[in-house]
Amino acid sequence: MSVAVHVSGAVAAAVEDTVPRLVAELIATRLTSGDPTMWGPEAEAEASIRLGWLEAVSYSRPLVPEITALRQELAGKGVDRFVLAGMGGSSLAPEVITQTAGVPLTILDSTAPGQVLAALDDDLARTALVVSSKSGSTVETDSQRRTFEAAFRDIGIDPAERIVVVTDPGSPLDASAREAGYRVFNADPNVGGRYSALTAFGLVPSGLAGADVSELLDEAEASLLEVAIDTASNPALRLAAAIAGADPRPDKLGLITDGTHIVGLPDWIEQLIAESTGKEGTGILPVVLLPVSPEVETTPADLQLVRLVDDADEFHLPERHHGEILVSGTLGAQFVLWEYATAIAGYLLGINPFDQPDVESAKVAARGLLDARPEPAPAAFVQEGIEVRVSDPALASSGTIEGVLDALWAQLPDDGYVAVQAYVNRLDLPQLQGLREMVAADSGRPATFGWGPRFLHSTGQYHKGGPAQGVFLQILERTDVDLEIPDRPFTFGQLIEAQAAGDAAVLAQHRRPVVSLTVADTSADVMALFEAAQ
Repeated sequence: MSVAVHVSGAVAAAVEDTVPRLVAELIATRLTSGDPTMWGPEAEAEASIRLGWLEAVSYSRPLVPEITALRQELAGKGVDRFVLAGMGGSSLAPEVITQTAGVPLTILDSTAPGQVLAALDDDLARTALVVSSKSGSTVETDSQRRTFEAAFRDIGIDPAERIVVVTDPGSPLDASAREAGYRVFNADPNVGGRYSALTAFGLVPSGLAGADVSELLDEAEASLLEVAIDTASNPALRLAAAIAGADPRPDKLGLITDGTHIVGLPDWIEQLIAESTGKEGTGILPVVLLPVSPEVETTPADLQLVRLVDDADEFHLPERHHGEILVSGTLGAQFVLWEYATAIAGYLLGINPFDQPDVESAKVAARGLLDARPEPAPAAFVQEGIEVRVSDPALASSGTIEGVLDALWAQLPDDGYVAVQAYVNRLDLPQLQGLREMVAADSGRPATFGWGPRFLHSTGQYHKGGPAQGVFLQILERTDVDLEIPDRPFTFGQLIEAQAAGDAAVLAQHRRPVVSLTVADTSADVMALFEAAQ
């Protein structure tokens, strides 16, 4: 088998109970045939234009020689460095593909000015930019494109020679890019961003960077028959039943990479599941974990662990981890498996897995703040250079960061989670990701970590549309580094500030507690933050 899903303990009982029903209802057959009625009448219109990913392998085959030819053409001009400007599904799949293949691709899915400058300053003369966006209207990607266009012109390079566009046919970006003379790859418009790993959005930047995308499609194709047939051994039916079929159902999914050669897959799975299921007050919250994370050592009842391994058939699971889900397979096969399983999980949960009704609210709030440009809300207090802001004054009554965090944890329900959101230049502050482990230990509850604004196109949907269980810890940076955006009345610094403030405002409107801590980009401030979190 190209993919394997092994279950044990209570989750095995859920699979045994649920899979026969799915088989009897011909769910795999209906999904493979593109039946848009599976998720109910309210979802039918959306589903009817969002099932193109089922045929992505055959649709994408003709792209391979085009990608190879363009890579060779650019290499002949001395171009061997590639930057990808894209958000959410447009960047997460290429990140996994290239990291697993061991080829360099600079992922620019941030509006932190320092991070944009770093992408610009690293030998622009041998650089090409891939702009990936279904419409081209995504503010982050549009701003990055404008900045690179100006930078190329400044060093005497025609942007048309260095910018490659991936977008839907007939989109505003499609029209403007062709008019500007850019090389354009069109993706299947009937595929949503988070299901686009095996479309032009996943393949073009990855292939240009040097990944073998033909092999990736071969891997995916080898798994298609396994997930398409209504049998008890269908790995997609088994995985969907394991993550969404139990009663009572753990509503959090801990994702652990343990020895697998695939790098970064949990981050891609996180977006796929969170954005697909987190709505109408329900959903599955993915929690990306290390093998030694607190949630792995002491697993709460509402967290189901999934361990991504090299070979699920041969992996020896210690007795104390009995009850975990083991998943193995090639990268292409895993893309297919998780897409199928997520769509089927939507069926089991009774929700539409193809819309994202709460993502737009944070964008609207950010745009409003960019237009009005209000002064930042005053800090509740400042401790050791760290500015503290809160959605509820009661959270700051202690006057200390330690006390604020304790007050935030006190807002957690028994089935709650903490979302740590870092709106910073992660190239300068990568150690912030370690804060997740400390927060999970200190709060006693599962914790997620997201780089802002990247997570707004991923778990941001779950934060607003999923169960009202979360408390939110924003980390912002105070820096003198900024960068103008050509032909825009705001800078990158103002944009990321508005995105953080806009999301905090929307979360507060949804009665989600929010604490925002603004640090200077210095190790001293970060160390003080780590000490407070312990």
